[in-house]
Amino acid sequence: MIGMIMVWAPGAIAQDLIVNSYGGPYEAIIRERIIEPFEQQFGVDVVYDAVGSASQDYAKIKATGGRPGFDVVVMTASQSLDGCRDGLLEPLTPAAVPNVAALNPRVREIAGECGAVHELQYLSLVWRKDKLPQGLTSWSDLLDDKLEGKVILPTFQNVMAAYLIAVMSVTHGGDLLEAVDPGFQAVAELAHRSVGFEQASSVMETYIKDGRAWAMPFWNGRAQLLMESGLPIDYVSPKEGTVPLVATLNVPSGAENKDAALKFVNFWLEKTSQEAWVTGYKVGSARPDIDVPDDVRNRQITTAADLDALLLPDLAALSQRLPQWGSRWEREVVTQAR
Repeated sequence: MIGMIMVWAPGAIAQDLIVNSYGGPYEAIIRERIIEPFEQQFGVDVVYDAVGSASQDYAKIKATGGRPGFDVVVMTASQSLDGCRDGLLEPLTPAAVPNVAALNPRVREIAGECGAVHELQYLSLVWRKDKLPQGLTSWSDLLDDKLEGKVILPTFQNVMAAYLIAVMSVTHGGDLLEAVDPGFQAVAELAHRSVGFEQASSVMETYIKDGRAWAMPFWNGRAQLLMESGLPIDYVSPKEGTVPLVATLNVPSGAENKDAALKFVNFWLEKTSQEAWVTGYKVGSARPDIDVPDDVRNRQITTAADLDALLLPDLAALSQRLPQWGSRWEREVVTQAR
């Protein structure tokens, strides 16, 4: 791998590399942990484009026929699969990006050939420690009587809802995709006992902050930020398992600076880069060989055992089911709300 990097000599790329991703705390961390080291090693100037969500970014890629004006984009495995199928994203094979070979094969597979998995979050169970000092360990704990009227749920427009159905299904004797009746039944009961629904994760967290909700399903990366802000919360990957939110690096098929884009993707997947990113942004990695502090390892997906334990639905199959699941959600879940 070192030999490959040395072949990519600094100064070999003349034009700027345009990287599209998110703003806020994410931007500060990516600049420090990834962009600046990459610029120093390869002599490439990176222009950071913090515009659009993953779905908006893919819509732009699709509308422009793979020429959206940026060279690398951070999206999710779902967009990676769609873009590969539509021929709008560059295949990121081990020949083009050697470090993809170091990623967990199961996780690589669900992201498809065009998605380089650079981080993993997971659907966690979050609770207020001042209200629930004994903590929570199971998805079924959300149905405990002590949480009557104290749980906030996502709307179906947030992919968190589909993942909640899947994990509730597994918890209550079903599976991730086919036998999901137990999941719908459990979430319907939960809706009847909840405080309501919100689409945006940023709005859901306000319920935990002000105490209107004592518990909720939530992405663990955001939960970690809430915890570090001093809020009295904790979170866990429940004992029945969890579904990851798989984030990917993608290169549009018509990217103007494709050579530098592939080098950037490979750089972010380097062992040292993954260690820097995981410890800086507090997320997991699809590389099972990274070395991180125990406090990070205890919270994040960082080992082969962690990766093997993940519940991994076929995202292409899940995407096909979403319209039907959305209709069922409106009929069977929303109608049960208070």
